[in-house]
Amino acid sequence: MIAPIRRGFAYAGAGLWLTLAPVLAGDAPPQSARSAAEIMDILMWNREPVGGPFALTDQAGHERTDKEFRGKLMLVYFGFTTCPDVCPTDLQAIGLALDKLGRDGDQVQPIFITVDPERDTAAHLAEYVPMFHPRLIGLTGNLDAIRKLADAYKVYFARVPLKDAGDYTVDHTAYIYLMDRDGNYLGFFPPGTSADRMVEIIRPRLAEPAR
Repeated sequence: MIAPIRRGFAYAGAGLWLTLAPVLAGDAPPQSARSAAEIMDILMWNREPVGGPFALTDQAGHERTDKEFRGKLMLVYFGFTTCPDVCPTDLQAIGLALDKLGRDGDQVQPIFITVDPERDTAAHLAEYVPMFHPRLIGLTGNLDAIRKLADAYKVYFARVPLKDAGDYTVDHTAYIYLMDRDGNYLGFFPPGTSADRMVEIIRPRLAEPAR
């Protein structure tokens, strides 16, 4: 399913790759046209802008935009609710990291954006996201909006048919994006990053004011 793609990124290690190089201007091709190595290179060295505005629907059926979260750090994760392994593991680590931050965790907004909006309705997200943290916001929307945002975050995803008639899974990259208080990209945590490592990286960022 999704393991081959994720293995392509595993060598990044269990830490946060910070922004190291200037952003290069220009339009970017869709992530479906890129290899795993190309996406990793963009995220590691900030060769293109990462992140962007969104207006999607949360698990309560309310429209949410990125502007609502200015003044907080954001942990942004793309996945889907029927993901069998990596998604729940990473979401659990995000929730645990917020708990370990204590009251400081209120300054960090975790966001889960589905790459399977056909099945991940607001009602379905309402059942799913509370399992990981009470402040986790799940977002869904139409496929075009999800695709546009995924391209902005350099996220690859593709629907993959299964042998069972009409069933499918979703192939996707699985990074946890750390965004600053102004919505700018700071870096990413690779799949499997521990909660302790996230806390180690996030805590110093909480002392930094918005620009």
